[in-house]
Amino acid sequence: MASHSVDPKRVYIAGLSAGGAMAAIMAHTYPDLYAAAGIHSGLPVGCAHDLPSALAAMRGGKSKAAKVSRGGVLEMETPKRPLIVFHGDADATVHFSNATELMRNFGVEASTQNQVPNGLEGGRRYTVKRLKSESGVNAELWTIHGAPHAWAGGSQRGSYTDPAGPNASAEMVRFFLEHPRRH
Repeated sequence: MASHSVDPKRVYIAGLSAGGAMAAIMAHTYPDLYAAAGIHSGLPVGCAHDLPSALAAMRGGKSKAAKVSRGGVLEMETPKRPLIVFHGDADATVHFSNATELMRNFGVEASTQNQVPNGLEGGRRYTVKRLKSESGVNAELWTIHGAPHAWAGGSQRGSYTDPAGPNASAEMVRFFLEHPRRH
């Protein structure tokens, strides 16, 4: 970022699956660099330390380390960055429970506040929960009903994309534009 002319208040990170897990790790580890994170069908920070634990987490196993410091030691403080998460409830690769774990990882309880009734876009129903943690972190959890392990609203020509459902790319951009880095 130092070598490019970018607004440091407008740097975001997003990814799908393992890329979503990496986006979560980067936002958690370097909250001073990113204004917000977008995670599609990913894993929470600290849920795995090797291949067997990663595969268990993907199947919906409970995370033993939901909050991890830069040195790998458990801590209670979470990043203060907004988060938008998309996940299909029919994902057979990364279990949907990881979406709610991601929300907890960022200090946001997915069971509270503002559930938007089912919408319908691109032939798929979805539910959106708009949340705010006690520390003021804004988050959105998009549950895409019947969706597989694929980027919602993506092109048919792409791999790991699902043309059905809400346009995850457009919604992430909207969310990012609403959340410049404030401090």
